Amino acid sequence: MSRITATISNATDTVDAKVAEYIPMSKASRIAKMLVLALTFMVMMTMPAQAAAFIGEAIDILGIVIIAIGGGLGIWGVVNLLEGYGNDNPGAKSQGIKQLMAGLGLILLGLFAIPQLETLLPTTP
Repeated sequence: MSRITATISNATDTVDAKVAEYIPMSKASRIAKMLVLALTFMVMMTMPAQAAAFIGEAIDILGIVIIAIGGGLGIWGVVNLLEGYGNDNPGAKSQGIKQLMAGLGLILLGLFAIPQLETLLPTTP
């Protein structure tokens, strides 16, 4: 019994040590994210109107692509869901509902979130 307790204790010590290793990385990643955001903002402010229009069109195309991928994933999910119900297979039903929900999420992302990227562009006078 004491051997099992020692093993559990060693495992928790190892996990605590791993967590302690990642704490400085978290601060560094926050600094890196702020730096990338600041650089992106500075580049966007100096962008000419033609480049802003090009990026606006690229955002529209990105939205269409995301919606298409979501639609395909949703259809695939419906097929798996129906197959799971037809064969009484709980694994296929679970996978099908996950794919269906992921597809619907991508469609919503393409419809609502991706077009909001255009509001990040500077407006032309």
